[in-house]
Amino acid sequence: MNTLAPTAPPPPWRAPPFLRVSAALHFGAVAAAVAVPGAWPWALGAVVVNHAAITAIGLTPRSRWLGQNMTRLPAAAAARGEVALTIDDGPEPGVTPAVLDLLDAAGQRATFFCIAERVQAHPALAREILARGHSIQNHTARHRHNFSVLGPRGYAAEISRAQDMIAAVTGERPTCFRAPAGFRNPFLAPVLHRLGLLLVSWTRRGFDTRERDAAKVLARLADGLAAGDILLLHDGHAARTAAGRPVVLEVLPPLLAQLQRQGLRSVTLPQALREPIDE
Repeated sequence: MNTLAPTAPPPPWRAPPFLRVSAALHFGAVAAAVAVPGAWPWALGAVVVNHAAITAIGLTPRSRWLGQNMTRLPAAAAARGEVALTIDDGPEPGVTPAVLDLLDAAGQRATFFCIAERVQAHPALAREILARGHSIQNHTARHRHNFSVLGPRGYAAEISRAQDMIAAVTGERPTCFRAPAGFRNPFLAPVLHRLGLLLVSWTRRGFDTRERDAAKVLARLADGLAAGDILLLHDGHAARTAAGRPVVLEVLPPLLAQLQRQGLRSVTLPQALREPIDE
């Protein structure tokens, strides 16, 4: 009888250079404060500056200094003329169905970074996203505003709960993760590694949760648009135009038309991350 070999565990997480230097600085500061009379103010100052740097980096969504962070699609996807349109904070019954219709009409696919509690609240809509050929990925269980200050247990609980909730509704476990607003701290990367999730940010974003002018949102996304870009819009928490229409619904038609003019194809993140196809 054939038996399946057990899946090998992932290799241990390895801290990036900046965090290794930060750890060494902490040990050195403690040693200096103990061994050198009068050195403690300098040691404390060095630690404070380091913590300020860590905080600033954690508030920089596209930074890789705290760990792996995908800001563009792999070179193979770019070579295929692919981009990734990502849509956050849904599903939203008043917006998402119209987003799906626009994508269908253009023959393009998107990745929806969904809040798991909203997936649970709107299961039929979540399943419709998948049925139309799109992807649902993990955007936390409830989009906590204090996400960037959680510790390892808080991150593990929030993200694991989201994985279970999304899988229970859709039958698929996400493979990608996006932090609320992209903010995080050094504890996130090892948790994502353990859960087998890839942190994804973006190449360019429209700021469409606060910008009501659809033309400005479109310009941020479309100026310099190129193969390999990861674009960010929102179906949940979407700003409204002066006429009361969700900005994403005003931006998508001209954005999708530009993709077509440039010969670019929007694919889901799982599609973009596949191995290159030999022609």
